[in-house]
Amino acid sequence: MAEELNPETPETEEEPIKQRKNGLYPGVSDELAESMKSGWADTELHGLEPIAQATHTAARRAALSARFPGERLVIAAGNLKTRSNDTEYAFRASTEYAYLTGDQTQDGVLVLEPKSDGHTETVYLLPRSNRENGEFWLDGQGELWVGRRHSLTEAEQLLGIPAKDVRELAAALKDAAGPVRNVRGHDASIEAALTDKVTAERDEELRVHLSEARAVKDAFEIGELQKAVDSTVRGFEDVVKILDKAEATSERYIEGTFFLRARVEGNDIGYGSICAAGPHATTLHWVRNDGDVRSGDLLLLDAGVETHTLYTADVTRTLPIDGRFSEIQRKIYDAVYESQEAGIAAVRPGAKFRDFHDASQRVLAEKLVEWGLLDGPVEKVLELGLQRRWTLHGTGHMLGLDVHDCAAARREAYVDGTLEPGMCLTVEPGLYFQADDQTVPEEYRGIGVRIEDDIIVTEDGNRNLSAGLPRQADEIEAWMAGLKQA
Repeated sequence: MAEELNPETPETEEEPIKQRKNGLYPGVSDELAESMKSGWADTELHGLEPIAQATHTAARRAALSARFPGERLVIAAGNLKTRSNDTEYAFRASTEYAYLTGDQTQDGVLVLEPKSDGHTETVYLLPRSNRENGEFWLDGQGELWVGRRHSLTEAEQLLGIPAKDVRELAAALKDAAGPVRNVRGHDASIEAALTDKVTAERDEELRVHLSEARAVKDAFEIGELQKAVDSTVRGFEDVVKILDKAEATSERYIEGTFFLRARVEGNDIGYGSICAAGPHATTLHWVRNDGDVRSGDLLLLDAGVETHTLYTADVTRTLPIDGRFSEIQRKIYDAVYESQEAGIAAVRPGAKFRDFHDASQRVLAEKLVEWGLLDGPVEKVLELGLQRRWTLHGTGHMLGLDVHDCAAARREAYVDGTLEPGMCLTVEPGLYFQADDQTVPEEYRGIGVRIEDDIIVTEDGNRNLSAGLPRQADEIEAWMAGLKQA
């Protein structure tokens, strides 16, 4: 990784360009500085087409404007976060900002200024790096270091929103009058500028509203979710093909294999991949992925590709590493499969959100009673939640720009709400028998099974976006055998 230069600060009224303490160059000669100002071709892009979701983001902003008339609304993308010293984590725009603009650039801020008949929309962005003061080659975030940014004019064409320089925004917000709402937690400088103009309660109301607005997906979003799932299916196929290499190394080989598919076909993984082999499958969020992969064990793979527009899949399959379920593995797997089938069947418009969870949990409770692990009746088990010793988690959640989408929504609008066409959710029951659980027969211990699919509520029922991956045990064995022979 190359080091930035260590120039003398140019004579300018602008904020000094950050210097590296131990850079190898002591400064910049006048001659070099002058040379770097000229001789560059005009690279402005013209006639750009709007991004694919521009009409949808415009509709979302219009709905937001109607919900909060007469109030200034401020939604920030966020800033780079330091990983260590002078290296940063890869930037990911805030969900609220991406939802309303389609933009993904760091430091961006959407502002809706109230007017008599709605709002004036402006997106504040970093413009092209300044070539006159040397920012483009001297600053660590200059374009010769991290790549070209869109000009404000280009951004306007792409996003369909008037664009201004974000570096002027904080000062302007300090002088703003009237009621203001801000989505907190993304940009400290914007929050500081608004500190005497906002309240926590009003800001939270804005965040909650935007979370609930994402519950019903539009046509663009459903298409992106299907893209995410389709890439995820291919990622699972990639993993099956390399299980022999994973056995020779570790769960990391599985993690890296899926990550390659995510980066080639999408933006990233939507969350840390769970590549849990053997008893690690009983740890719900096993993301260390440093364990052994052994023939005869199960692999619980919970992973999702995030598209270039930041919509993520969330799919889980539990696979026999050697391609064949043992008798006890199949017994537990079939119980989870039956539970998931009951859950998926309960997903339909007009049903309560929690209906699919209740349907899935009932099947698992029935199995645990049937196996003698719990004393019935089943109704009592469910009333006391006794099945949770081995099921642990809820059976699903909303899915979209976040893997746990709509998380800030009010309870009455989410888990106590009603399903509508266009909602996307996961159905993911599981059974997990810890390796040290002495309340179950030894043959159960160390086995964890989860099956998860991404389900869209339709006008007449539901559609399984991840139906491209087999779920039934015999189908999984045949699918794995076919991939290994390919």
